Amino acid sequence: MLTPDYKKWLTDIKQYIRQSQIKAAIKVNNELIKVYWRLGKDIAERYVPVYGSDFYNTLSRDLMHEFPSMKGFSVTNLKFCRRFFEFYHQSDIIRQQVVDDFSSPIFHIPWGHHIQLLTKCKSVDEALFYVRKTVENGWSRAVLLNHIDAELHLTQGKAISNFSCMLPSPMSDLAQQTLKDPYCFDFLSLQESYSERQLQDALTTQLTRFLLELGNGFAFVGQQYRLQVGTQEFFADLLFYHLKLRCYIVIELKVDKFKPEHQGQLGFYVSTIDRDVKLPSDNPTIGLLICKTKDNIVAEYSLGATNQPIGISEYQIRHDLPESLAKNLPSIQEIEANLTNA
Repeated sequence: MLTPDYKKWLTDIKQYIRQSQIKAAIKVNNELIKVYWRLGKDIAERYVPVYGSDFYNTLSRDLMHEFPSMKGFSVTNLKFCRRFFEFYHQSDIIRQQVVDDFSSPIFHIPWGHHIQLLTKCKSVDEALFYVRKTVENGWSRAVLLNHIDAELHLTQGKAISNFSCMLPSPMSDLAQQTLKDPYCFDFLSLQESYSERQLQDALTTQLTRFLLELGNGFAFVGQQYRLQVGTQEFFADLLFYHLKLRCYIVIELKVDKFKPEHQGQLGFYVSTIDRDVKLPSDNPTIGLLICKTKDNIVAEYSLGATNQPIGISEYQIRHDLPESLAKNLPSIQEIEANLTNA
């Protein structure tokens, strides 16, 4: 291992790590990720069988000896550095951004986030989706993991909507990316049969989790929001204000399949909010209908008949037991009978 080539390379590593330590006083994370990228690049390009199986152990020992107060030179982390470089180096865009003085967003999120992305993401595009969202929203590692587990990259911006026709650009694009399909309400505990009001109550009881699922920018205004029209009262299921879109978002929940008449009810609430609640400085109110299921073609046809910005999504509650397992479990009545006879 102690060949002249290795010694020279080790000297080079020590030099750029020392340089990074000076810069790290100003931009700790950014410089650290750059170090890991360059280290991963060097390892990927130099790691050949001639170094033998003890390569990582030797490099780890030498770096930790030279920089005893600096963490990140364990064998495991050195292997993650190589994986980090090889994973993102597949992308032509990132290679160009590295040439352009490390302008890629991958250098602006913590290393702990990267390890989760390298472990859980199947493609560069998927990882970059979460990198950008982390930079935009300042996600902690726990929040990032929650969105990865919920497969946000597959649902973000997938709601059926008429925003491109009903909203000005660029608001239409931002509104489309704000909504998801489906929404995952795994955090709820509901009976097999539940009403729309019970679903509303459960969501507002778990408001923090609900806001997390809705995404960044939603501010809760009210549940069963009262609207006075003429001599009659009406109540919108849920009302939010979106801080980035600068508009109200009315959400109607339906525990059954989407029907065109659902849209008519929601459109009435959107119109009423626009007339009686929205300020002149606010953007047009958006309606979001969240149903148990929907026929996408029916939803698209229905949206073509309205002049209001509306999105239609589904929701999922995945805590249901598989049917095969549920059949083999005792019923509540059987459990009670056994307890009585015990």
